[in-house]
Amino acid sequence: QVQLVESGGGLVQTGGSLTLSCAASGVTFRNYHMGWFRQPLGKEREFVATIARPGSGGATFYADSVKGRFTASRDNAKNTITLQMNNLKPEDTAVYFCAASQIALSAITNPEYYYGWGQGTEVTVSS
Repeated sequence: QVQLVESGGGLVQTGGSLTLSCAASGVTFRNYHMGWFRQPLGKEREFVATIARPGSGGATFYADSVKGRFTASRDNAKNTITLQMNNLKPEDTAVYFCAASQIALSAITNPEYYYGWGQGTEVTVSS
């Protein structure tokens, strides 16, 4: 059973940076795509970034809203993923989650195909 624990959230000013981390256990980590999603208060969960599993090429996919500002990476030896967030904006304020998937790449941005959701880590960007 996959277990994921997010950390690294906090309060930051507009233009600032944060690095989120996610530690995985209970799975053969390298067999899973690992994604970051976020849920602003009162809104639905949305895709942020996903790193495909090595067996599927290991490519990284980003939401248009974060391209050029966020960088996702994975360490298959340590069973961790990170999300480096730069030039943060107030609209980035949300609870951030990591999750795992084995879905085809064509559906890799759909949160319905992910599981192992943790408690999330809250990111607040002040204007």
